[in-house]
Parts: sequence; C-alpha cells; structure tokens
Amino acid sequence: MTRNRTYPHLLAPGTIGPLTVPNRVVLPAMDMNLCDDGEIEQGDIDHFVARAAGGTGLIITGCCAVAYPVGCTSRKEPGLSEDRFIPGLTALADAVHATGSKLCVQMTHHGKVARIDTVEGRPLLVPSTPTGRADMSALSDNTPAELQKMAAVTGGQQATYREATQDDIDWVVRCFASAAGRVRDAGGDAVEIHCAHGYILGGFLSRADNKRTDDYGGSLMNRARLAVQVIRAVKAEVGDSLAILVRVAGREFGEEEGLTTAEAAQAAALFEAAGADAIHVTGWGRNPFSNFTDGPLPDRVGAYTELAAQVKKAVSIPVIAVGRVLPEVGERVIADGTADFAAMGRQLLADPELVNKLAAGTPERVRPCINCYVCVQENFWDDTPVCAVNPALGNETLLPLVPAPRAKHVVVVGAGPSGLEVARLAAERGHRVTVLDKSDRLGGTLWFSSLTTPDNQRLLTWLRTEVKRLGVDIRLRTEATVAVLANLKPDVVVVATGAVRERPAVPGSTLPHVHTGDSLRALMTGSGDVSEAPPLLRLIARLGKLSGITASPAAIRAVTRKFLPMGKNVVVIGGSLVGLELAEFLAERGRTVTLLEEGRQLGVPMAMPRRWTAVRHAGEAGVTMHRQATVRRITRDHVEFRVGDRISTAPADMVVVASGVSARAPLADALEGVVPEVHVVGDAAEVDYIEGAIRTAWQVGTRL
Repeated sequence: MTRNRTYPHLLAPGTIGPLTVPNRVVLPAMDMNLCDDGEIEQGDIDHFVARAAGGTGLIITGCCAVAYPVGCTSRKEPGLSEDRFIPGLTALADAVHATGSKLCVQMTHHGKVARIDTVEGRPLLVPSTPTGRADMSALSDNTPAELQKMAAVTGGQQATYREATQDDIDWVVRCFASAAGRVRDAGGDAVEIHCAHGYILGGFLSRADNKRTDDYGGSLMNRARLAVQVIRAVKAEVGDSLAILVRVAGREFGEEEGLTTAEAAQAAALFEAAGADAIHVTGWGRNPFSNFTDGPLPDRVGAYTELAAQVKKAVSIPVIAVGRVLPEVGERVIADGTADFAAMGRQLLADPELVNKLAAGTPERVRPCINCYVCVQENFWDDTPVCAVNPALGNETLLPLVPAPRAKHVVVVGAGPSGLEVARLAAERGHRVTVLDKSDRLGGTLWFSSLTTPDNQRLLTWLRTEVKRLGVDIRLRTEATVAVLANLKPDVVVVATGAVRERPAVPGSTLPHVHTGDSLRALMTGSGDVSEAPPLLRLIARLGKLSGITASPAAIRAVTRKFLPMGKNVVVIGGSLVGLELAEFLAERGRTVTLLEEGRQLGVPMAMPRRWTAVRHAGEAGVTMHRQATVRRITRDHVEFRVGDRISTAPADMVVVASGVSARAPLADALEGVVPEVHVVGDAAEVDYIEGAIRTAWQVGTRL
C-alpha cells in the first residue's frame, strides 16, 4: 500500500437496512474463544473494541450459539439461548458504540460440526445422515502433539447423527428468532444468520449435505426453505430494530455436489424476499484437511470477489465481500460495484488500527497479515487465536505501548524480522536505537523467505517503513564485533543474529554444489560469501547484483521463471517450513526436485492449514517427497539415502541443505561484562520463524 493511495469508497458511510455505519469496512466473524460458559468476558470485549476504536465501521462477533450449549463447537463461544447472556452482550454493545462503531451478532447452530454435542453424547442435528468418509490423509503430516490436542476437543468421542424432523426444524426456527430478540434487548445493531460452512442452515442449502425427499430437500427452493423460514421469523421478532445479514457460501469447494455460485445467487434472492437486509458472500472448502485454504480462509487475495459480484447481480440489497480483501481490493470492488462493503478478517487481527491509518492518509503504516494461518490453527483445538505479526491479539492490554521511564541507547545486532521489530518497539517507546547488520540489505531470512513466500515481503516493507519513520539508525555492511559494540557505548544490546545452519555430517557435504541456506542466499542475492561456489555461479551472482535484479525478491521470482542458474536435478535435504517451500519454488521453475525429510512429518512448523496446502502444492508441482529419509552420502551427481531398509539414490546437480538449524548466540556470551544489558531474540534464541521472531521481540522490546 503506497502513501498516495486513497480510499474514498471504502471510507464512505454505508447503509444496511435500518442501520447506517460510518464506513464500509467490516470485521467478519472470527472465533476468539474467550468466553466462559457462553458468557462474554472482558477479553472478548477488549478484542472487539480494539478493532472498533481502530475505525472499523461494523463489528461482527464470532459464532454465537442460538441453542447453547446444543449445536456448539466450543463452550468458549457466546450463547444467545438464555437471558443470562444478555448482560455480556450489553456490555459489548455499549463498548463498541462508545467508539462510534456498530455491532452485529452472528447467530449460529453448527449442525454436523457441533463438537460439544459429540462431547456431551448428543447426536449431531443434520438434514441427512452423512455418507462416505472424508479424506484425512493430510493428517499424516501432523505431529503427535497436534493430533492429541485435536482429539482432546471431543474427548475421543465419535460423532453420531440425527436427521432433523419437522419438530427439530420448528425448534431451530424458534431458536434463531429468540436469539435475535436477545440481541435486540442487549442493544445490538444487527444480526447475521449463518447459512454457510456446513452449519445447520448451510447444510440444508447444499445438495452435498441434503439428500432429503420432503419439502426441505431436492430443489434449491426446498433446500433454502429452512433458512427462509429463519429469516422470516427473525424479521417478525425484531422488525426494523435490527439489520438482518445472511452469510452464504458463494461456492463450496472440494465436492461436485457442493453449492454452486448460481445456486448461491438464487438463494440470495430468496433471502432478500424473506427480509434479509444484506448478503455476506463467503466460500467454503468442504474438507478442511484438503482445501481449507480454498475456504473459509482462502490463500488468494480477493478470492471471493467474483462470487460476490455474481450474487450482487441477483439482489438489490447490499453485498459484503470477504476472502483476503486487502484495503486496495476493498476500495476497488466497492468502486466498481462488485460489492458494497468489504470484510477484512485476518488483516484486522494483524492491525486493529487499519481504518484509522487509511483515514489518516498513511496506508503504508498498516501492519500486514502474512497469510500464515497461525491464527486459525488454534481453533482446531479450541484455543484462542494468536497472530504471528501482532502478539497483542487475544491480549489487547499489551497496547498501547508504554513510554520508557528512561531513554537508553539500544543497539540491535541483526536486521532480520526480530531485530527490526525490537528496534521498532524500542524506538516507539522513546529509546535511541542503532541497528547493525553485516549484510547489504534489511530483512535477513525474512528477505530471503520473500522469494518463496511473497506475503513475507509485505511484512518486510512495513518494518522497513516503520524503522525509517521512527529515525532508527541503520548501519549495513557492519560487522558487530565486541570492539565495535563497546565503542558505541550502548546501554542495551539485543542480539538478533538468527539461527546457525550446519551441513550434515555425511561424506560429500562440503562439495561445491552443496549449499546451506546461507550460501544459497548469497548466490541468489549476490551478497555474502560465494567463494566456494563454482566459477560460473559466482559470475552470475555478481552480474545479478550489478544489474540490480538481486535487490528485489519480486524481480528474482520473475527472472528465475525464465533463467535459473542451477542444475536440472535438485535434492533438498530437510522438509520443514523452509525446505518444503523451497522445493516447490524450484519445481515450479522446471527443476526435478527430491525432498528428503528425516522426520515423519513435512512442513513443520507451518500452521496446519498452510502445511496441508503446501504439501499438496509441492506434490502437484512434481516434487518427490520422502519422509523418514536418512542421508547416507552425497556425490558429485547424486544423493544416497535410506528409508527403512531400502537404500535409494536421487540425481543431484545441486543439493540444498535446509536442515540442521539451531539457535545459538555466541556474541551474547562474548558481551558479558562488556555492556550493562544483553538480550537475545528471534531464531538466535529459539528457532520458531516469524511468529517466534516477533513474539520474542515483543518480550524484550516492551520491557526495555
């Protein structure tokens, strides 16, 4: 987002039925799991108020259970089925209103995914009993600890099902209407009826879930009948005192009989006729283990904008677009009539001040979501989401930052993500900050990871902008020796030098075509020690640097699709986050790639949804993947490895070692007694990639 971009359409007031909101930015429902037995607690209020105070026009709560605890996925989600829930809702509504924002409460019965029903021995209420088994092969890349946490949510209980009778259907309708009445009584401004994501109303709407032959099955009109009845009942209960939103999947991914866009548009028209004031167009991947990143949290920017456009053609009421809607996407879709409102979920988790920053004319200051799925992973085991780039998520009391009681000279060694973030935090709090890095550019491993993960470049751009704004003294091409640091006379030194990368202890590991992450980075960027590389590669690295190509991750990504100066056959040793993404990057550029991982799982420590997708994408790109593979030796033209009792070889013109990463900070030890205060952050302290880098930076930077 550039400084001169403006957002007149996104920031304009908007109307939904009887409700007028100050701008078109919507916080969509995301479950924070901060409630206690269905009652809204202060942590939940703090979370929503932070986004409301940040300028967001309409706040939509996470799923709220219309029949709590029946039909729930968690005991930590808000309830709407008893009057005891009204005080918490009232406190939330009052707090949101105090900021000038409006509150919408999402009303849900989770149907076939209501985990609490399974835990408590109730059959899941469904339109039709599910048949067949979901493909769960992706779980082979889950760690035992992850599997245990997922199983613990249902106590190891197996789901059973009950097909809804007419009495059940009538009860569901009453539950939604009564819940809406409590939202009205609590002072809410709107309700959102959830008719997507496999929940009870979405299950009735989709042919894949609804095999009924009565008035609630068969034709689209019949399948939409329950949702229509719910909308009418809610309208009868609340009249014009609340706006009524309906959330529908513009498309279901992963099964042939999933809801189509044409059906979604037809259903939206029925919902409008029944009394809906707006349609919120989402998407849903029917199997979370294979296509979660298709929906409901897509990995593609603006993923559902075309779905919203198709629905908008069928209705005259406002349409809300969601699905990685960045501010520039939201501005565009509202300007061109694709949608009327823009919902930004994960982006508002990353930066609750988004709207205020846009309104101030400083869009470059919006902290970006890097699409890493760390947040949503926590929902798989009923925990509170965390954000890789915003440690205050779930604990809003960390902000605002408290000014330091005494300004210090803080010297940060290393300009990677942890170093830049601790520098930013220290400068924000009033310290004088100097950053030293031996490289010729900011970013460290974050810069290099931007080659394979372009979203990381957004974070680097933001960090670079912030440290410049704050006047941080950046000194590149500077080796941070003990003598250099002592001469700077710092009060505090923060060591952010990153992890140590070692070659495997096998024959051939020092051959010139074997690269660690450090040597590969030097070749790709033209910066660093390339003395051990073959002469041709050294020459290409120098030419790339002279031409300026290696100064830009985007330029490298583009150029390497046409010309990549490495052998045809590549073996990547190590299948964790770095190795898996690098293997896919190389395969997409025409290399024959073999990935060897010593452990049982690939993609660790990626968040699960991202990992499942990354493994699938690597396979689709042609990467040959071997788990539990032990490298025996490396020769000039192949790598020999063992899986079980079988010894195999893979051709290798180039070998990339993406394993052997460990935390180490010898500089911190050397500084003992030289400077008054020393801290270690990022991968130098604990190898935990971006989430760990930012978290440890906050642990230090907020306390200096």
